[in-house]
Amino acid sequence: MEDSSHISVFITAANGAVVLDGTLGLPESPMGLVIFAHGSGSSRMSPRNGYVADQLNAAGLATLLFDLLTDDEARDKRNVFDIELLAKRVGSALDWCASDARTSHLRRGLFGSSTGAAAALQAAAYHPRHVNAVVSRGGRPDLAKDALPGVMVPTMLIVGEKDTTVLILNRHAARSLTCDTTIEVVPGATHLFKEPGALDQVVRHATEWFRQHLDTHAPA
Repeated sequence: MEDSSHISVFITAANGAVVLDGTLGLPESPMGLVIFAHGSGSSRMSPRNGYVADQLNAAGLATLLFDLLTDDEARDKRNVFDIELLAKRVGSALDWCASDARTSHLRRGLFGSSTGAAAALQAAAYHPRHVNAVVSRGGRPDLAKDALPGVMVPTMLIVGEKDTTVLILNRHAARSLTCDTTIEVVPGATHLFKEPGALDQVVRHATEWFRQHLDTHAPA
């Protein structure tokens, strides 16, 4: 029997030609919704994103984990790094959330990892009315390129201290963001935040950011 708080959903994209599998995490009376955009070579089954989603659910936030590509599409590596395509898929997820009665009333945040962070930021620039906050975990926001100045929502970039190249790229990308932007560096962490306690620090930063910007009852 399926856990009533974790619900299988299906998101249509490409004018109905593509159906993407998703999992909606729905705690009782959620204060907001976080949509995940996974990185290259990953899926909604990513253990790290799954862990973060579970912790956000425990903190009272709904989550949507979904596959940005079908299995056939993912076999073509060009699709895996096609930020424009991935951003459109995030846009399809935003449209789904806006139309589903379980989520339509919730403010929405995007949580992107690796290349998924670029897709999340580009989607935020393209859909300013449907996104209220963005968090990047070990992301490549630089790949969003010209879309960065168009991001209008508060954005947090979380990077491991020892992920030196990505940290440099994040700091460079932050200079192109005109929105409320903060960079959180997790001490001693590498790209995948495998070190003891590193992913818990990601959870803490993300939870605080999303609670601040998605909860309509939170103090300004």
